Amino acid sequence: MEAAVLRLSHRAERDKRVTTHLGLVARAFGASKLIVTGAKDAHLADSIQRVADSWGGAFNIEFAEGWAPVVAAYKRQGYAVVHLTMYGLPVQKEMQKIRKNRKILVIVGGEKVPFDVYRSADYNIAVTSQPHSEISALAVLLDRFFGGKELEKGFEGWKMKVIPQPCGKKFAEK
Repeated sequence: MEAAVLRLSHRAERDKRVTTHLGLVARAFGASKLIVTGAKDAHLADSIQRVADSWGGAFNIEFAEGWAPVVAAYKRQGYAVVHLTMYGLPVQKEMQKIRKNRKILVIVGGEKVPFDVYRSADYNIAVTSQPHSEISALAVLLDRFFGGKELEKGFEGWKMKVIPQPCGKKFAEK
């Protein structure tokens, strides 16, 4: 199973924390890549790359001029395109179909999402039909897609690692 995330219309000043957190969730929940359209933001890329370097795992961040060529390229590679929107079909009713694809490109909007994104998606999926965070929606979608197995994933090449404790904080460092 493979997942990549496409973030639409990143605005460096307004979205820096949201897009950074989106990348961190994508990485932690099993996606291999974050592709960002909109502003090319070196700080965003550096921030996410520093986490990947310290905490391990193969994760890339790329910037693209527009969303349509990214979607077309991923479709040619056999990925199903899943657009997260609160106006879509319920994730709990559609996930079985989505998982059959084995490879997904998840689109997460920024500013107003062009209607062509809805038409280009193989699935327009809602985690809830209430206002919510796109970050939490991505976490729920990826957790359901990977069936919770991403929570057991080991991150190769780590320099820092949490040692689970019932209380307090403990890290291992290489």
